[in-house]
Amino acid sequence: MAATTACATSGKEGQQPRLRADALRNRERIIAAARETMVEFGAEVPLDEIARRAGVGNATLYRHFADRLELIHYVTLSVMSRTADRAESALAEESDAFQALRRFVHAAVEERIGALCPLLSDGVDRDHPELLAARDRLESAVEAVMGAARDSGQLRTDIAVGDLMVAITQLTRPLPSSSCMDFDRFVHRHLQLFLDGLQTPARSELPGAAATLEDLRCRS
Repeated sequence: MAATTACATSGKEGQQPRLRADALRNRERIIAAARETMVEFGAEVPLDEIARRAGVGNATLYRHFADRLELIHYVTLSVMSRTADRAESALAEESDAFQALRRFVHAAVEERIGALCPLLSDGVDRDHPELLAARDRLESAVEAVMGAARDSGQLRTDIAVGDLMVAITQLTRPLPSSSCMDFDRFVHRHLQLFLDGLQTPARSELPGAAATLEDLRCRS
């Protein structure tokens, strides 16, 4: 994703060994708990809290993930994979191309991409092969959804994937003020306004050029 695809992965190489079913469940619970707690409390949330939220012991967490950077790496991969799944499912299951785009965008905000991207440390390896493969799959899935909507004549032609991801990222980025605790309840409402603006016929000419994901890459 724009923000997420551009900004994360650890430097861990190689594939994980095949795990028993119970170990795999523990690993998935840890990744899910890490995602939730990092959105709530930031990247420096204690690993003890992540283990507690996952319902496992500290030793189990460290058996799966050597350190915080490795855990962030796999949280990022999980978010990218889940988001790509949502794009592919929307395109396969919706008969109307623009409805598939609507479904994907509303589903994608549930991954809280905007909340996760600022959490990712400068110490991660943005060019890790796992990240690059996940990023390519995600980009292809989102481009396919947008391409179908464009080919159907419903999506304006001056919009690119980066424009879509900027909107999703910004609408899921936490506000700095703690007084806006219920901000999330407005996200889907504002997404609907944004999606209405993507439809043809366009009511105005957009300034500048369409944003690609390459335009949004974080640079080291």
